[in-house]
Amino acid sequence: MTTDATSGGGATPGDGSGTGSAGGSGSRKGPIIAVVVVVVLVLAGGGLFWFLRDDAPPPVSLETATKGVEGGNGAGSSGSASSGAAVGDVSGTWTVDAESGEVDYESATGSFAGFRVEEELTIGSATAVGRTRDVSGEIVIEGNTLTSADITADLSTLTTNDSRRDGKARDALDTDAFPDATFVLTEAVDFGDPAAGPVSVQATGDLTIKGVTQSVTIPLEAQVVDGTIVVVGSVPITFADYGVEPPKAPIVLSVAPEGTLELQLLFTQS
Repeated sequence: MTTDATSGGGATPGDGSGTGSAGGSGSRKGPIIAVVVVVVLVLAGGGLFWFLRDDAPPPVSLETATKGVEGGNGAGSSGSASSGAAVGDVSGTWTVDAESGEVDYESATGSFAGFRVEEELTIGSATAVGRTRDVSGEIVIEGNTLTSADITADLSTLTTNDSRRDGKARDALDTDAFPDATFVLTEAVDFGDPAAGPVSVQATGDLTIKGVTQSVTIPLEAQVVDGTIVVVGSVPITFADYGVEPPKAPIVLSVAPEGTLELQLLFTQS
């Protein structure tokens, strides 16, 4: 009996010890799980930030473009703006400078042509921006008049602000069959007197994308910056007018049927 009682008594502390150990383990797991949950939420929040943030570059602006040239990125720049130069001072033929400056989605100080369009994604809205720096062509100025402009952009080298879009964007434009987009001026443009600073004009011409030509009028701003004519402009376009069907992807709920054509061009005298 004594032995049994002792055995029974020994068993009870043992059981109590086992229960206490399990309870201690459980109490330690609680804080660990809480920490893991917090870390996951922080990481998830960071991931959502990177996906949801709109990192599209700002629209083209003459101020930004001329600052790039003034900073020494333009082929003819020496650091000062000639905003007061009359157009008559720059009569002649001017060629697109496609070599100077940089063109990416952090800094765009060189010549480029491209687009921007709004997207609705499963994780929020975003602005898709595409650009190519492979632009060529020339303009002719006679006195105060822009008499000719013929510009070509190679869309087969188009990239976007998210590399995952690049192939889809080029496919939508069918760049294998139609690598070039062109703009040809059809009406002479009177610059007036730009002596007071930058000039703003309306340039009407034939815009060809994916083999389809439409007449468009592009609002342009221009400024002379020490040996370089800086031109920026943008105009809304409807993709269907050029036979362009916005690309599709599982993450993309919709793409706006209209976008904005953008250009930033640096011209040097031939």
